[in-house]
Amino acid sequence: MARLVVMGGGVSGHTAATFAKKMLGKEHEVVVVTPNSLWNWIPSNIWVGVGEMGKKDVVFPLAPVYEKAGIDYRQAKAVSIHPEGNSTNGDAFITIEYTGQNREGQSESLTYDYLINATGPKLNFGATEGLSNGNGDVGEHTVSVCSADHAVHASHELKACIEKMKKGEKQTFLIGTGHGMCTCQGAAFEYIFNIEHTLKQEGVRDMAEIIFITNESFLGDFGMGGLHFKMGGFATSSKVFAESLYAERGLNWILGAHVNKVEAGKVTYESLDGEMDTQAFDFAMLIPPFAGVGLKAYDKEDGDITEKLFAPNGFMKVDANYNAGSYENWKASDWPRTLQNQDYKNIFAVGIAFAPPHPISKPMSSKNGTPITPTPPRTGMPSAMMGKAVTMSIVDMIKHGASEPTHTSSMAEMGAACVASAGKGLFSGTAAAMTVYPIVPDFEKYPGTGRDLNGTTGELGLAAHWVKHILHFGFLWKAKLKPGWTLIPE
Repeated sequence: MARLVVMGGGVSGHTAATFAKKMLGKEHEVVVVTPNSLWNWIPSNIWVGVGEMGKKDVVFPLAPVYEKAGIDYRQAKAVSIHPEGNSTNGDAFITIEYTGQNREGQSESLTYDYLINATGPKLNFGATEGLSNGNGDVGEHTVSVCSADHAVHASHELKACIEKMKKGEKQTFLIGTGHGMCTCQGAAFEYIFNIEHTLKQEGVRDMAEIIFITNESFLGDFGMGGLHFKMGGFATSSKVFAESLYAERGLNWILGAHVNKVEAGKVTYESLDGEMDTQAFDFAMLIPPFAGVGLKAYDKEDGDITEKLFAPNGFMKVDANYNAGSYENWKASDWPRTLQNQDYKNIFAVGIAFAPPHPISKPMSSKNGTPITPTPPRTGMPSAMMGKAVTMSIVDMIKHGASEPTHTSSMAEMGAACVASAGKGLFSGTAAAMTVYPIVPDFEKYPGTGRDLNGTTGELGLAAHWVKHILHFGFLWKAKLKPGWTLIPE
């Protein structure tokens, strides 16, 4: 009997674990270690953040789902990896610390034959002064939609602002990224348009100034260097598309900004030209930068090998080219294909947990040398595809004796679909439905744009909103392992 341990129960980890158990059956063990008791469909947090959904609409308990599937569920956080075992036992293991199941604070060693790191990110609010509350969570001056609880808090703060506007008090809304090295511009993009839509529905849009602040050097970069796509039969750029959408809805924007301090009602930021400036706000939702969760690694003699397994940002090294050098040398082939750690062949990393070889967007720094560059998005559909591909490789290793990964999942070889909400409503809602292929541009294969225009498209309208609403229910159905769940694509 082999044991597969999956660290993390988000999109990539949950996908990996559930498919692994279905493929491996009762003959082998699948263990999930995650500090969370609830699974959260994160893309719908933006609707919670404007009061269009409640927390109960975007989460469900993990324990019953894993019990039904026959998965060993440990509500705990992974603390360290020991890929060589220790001096008394050569079995590889991880150490975990329980956060629930009436065992909070207790530690345990958990052996594994195969390990998938799907821990996702640490929401690094502490990277920006004043963005954190001092305990590593969102601070008192801003809100967040990164978790369901954060989104509930955001909706309460938004409601308070709306009440002020109804009494004649103008409000300034600042939405965007809270650091020069943030990812997830898409979440901020969705939230600002949902804010605008909600204020319009409430009849107070004329009382609000809405500003987007971003580390992107141009609107529509999205951490992917921007893209060209077919829309309405014509080729256009994400820059033109985004600028038109922002201008159409009366939104202002601040580009190339590294927010370095947040105070009550004010942010201080450095721009690419090296100048320091401030922006006042009454309501601010700023996405924090991501970092690894802080896992440590030790060899057989208890020597620290964390730097061997992990990049400086805390994400796990896999089969990527981490020595690509300067931007001019970057290639699509730098990106990992098997997501296997090259020092320990029974360890894999998926989703946000793997270390990218470099950004996708062109690296930018201010005149003062401060990096201001979007980092690569690795959430949603790509995360799920990685989780499933790695699982299929491990299953082939366990059941069929494969010596190398049998499936690949490279962001430079996969396409992705994204439906970005621009306001919720059965007949008033809109969304941007976009496909991109490949995610990481390949300028050798697709000279000029780096992507296949036949697989890179965009549409905006009510129909796309209905699609996003259907996806909300479809992916919750899939995550709960309801009948036919395997038929719903990643």
